[in-house]
Amino acid sequence: MARGGSIALLAQWSWILIRDHWRDVPARLAVAMNVGICSYLIITAGIFGKPSLIGLLFALGAGATPGLFWLFAKAWFNDEKRVAPISALLVGLSVANTLVVQLTYPHGGTANAISAVLFRASMLAFAGAALWEVWRSREGDLVERRRRIRPVLVCVVAICVISIAFVEVAASPGTPAASWRLAVATGSLLAVFSFCAVLLRMRQGDMFGPVESTGVTAKTPRNLGEDPLAARLLQFMAAQMPYRDETMSIAKLAALLGEQEYRLRRTINGQLGHRNFSSFLNSYRLSESDSKLSRWISGSCDAACEELD
Repeated sequence: MARGGSIALLAQWSWILIRDHWRDVPARLAVAMNVGICSYLIITAGIFGKPSLIGLLFALGAGATPGLFWLFAKAWFNDEKRVAPISALLVGLSVANTLVVQLTYPHGGTANAISAVLFRASMLAFAGAALWEVWRSREGDLVERRRRIRPVLVCVVAICVISIAFVEVAASPGTPAASWRLAVATGSLLAVFSFCAVLLRMRQGDMFGPVESTGVTAKTPRNLGEDPLAARLLQFMAAQMPYRDETMSIAKLAALLGEQEYRLRRTINGQLGHRNFSSFLNSYRLSESDSKLSRWISGSCDAACEELD
C-alpha cells in the first residue's frame, strides 16, 4: 500500500508536468526522476526474485535517481535551458556502475564490492551536490514561492537520502527481508508524500513559469506607469551599469537603489519577467558584448574599405 500510494502520487505529478510543462527541461528531468523513484520502489519490493531483463531495467532506473535529482535541482532552481554534457556524463557513469553491480550479483566478488561502495558514495555525492545547488542559488531566486520551499526541500531530501543510505548499508544478508522492505516502503512513502505536497501546492506559473526570451537584450517592463521602481531600475542599469560588477547581488543592488530587497525582487520578476537575478544581469552583459562586437566589426570594415580606396 505504501509503495502503491507513493507511485500514484508520482504518477499524478508526472502527468501534470507532461500536460503543462513538457517543453521545459526541468519538467522533463522531474518526470525522469519520478520514473527512477518508482523503479526503486518496485525493485526493492522483492518482486524479481531471479535475475531478469525487466528487473535489470528497473535497477538501472533506480540507480539513476540520485543523479537525476541533481540534474533536476540544477535545472529548476537555476532556470537552465539544457543539460550540460559533463553533467549527463556523470549520471551516465553512475548508471554504468549500477549495471556492474547488477551483473556481478549475487556471486559477489571484488568487482561487486567496489561497485556497491561506489554506488552508495555516488548517491550521497549527487544528493549533496543537489542540496548545494538548492542552497547556493537561493539568493538570486526571484520567484518568492520557490525561494520559500528551498529549506523545506533541502530537509526532506536530506532526510530521505540519508535514511535510504543507512537502510541500504544495514540491509546485510542477515537482515530479515520483511523488515528491510517495510523500512524502505515506509520511508519512501513519507519522503514522496512530503516532496509532492511541497511541489503540488505551488502555483503552476511559479513552478516553471513562462520561458524567458532567448534574446540578449534586456527586457522592458510591461507598463512603466504601473511600477515606478521598474522605470528607475532600468534608468539606473543604463546609466550606472552595475552589471559590470561581478560581485553584484540582489541585496547590493537594492542598497544602491535605496529600496527594500523584496520590492526589487517582485519588480524584476513581475514587471521585467526574469525568474533569476543572474539572468537579469547576464541580459545586460550579453547586450553590451554584442554592441562592442558590432562596433568592432563595423570599425574593421570601415578600415578595410579605406585601405582599398
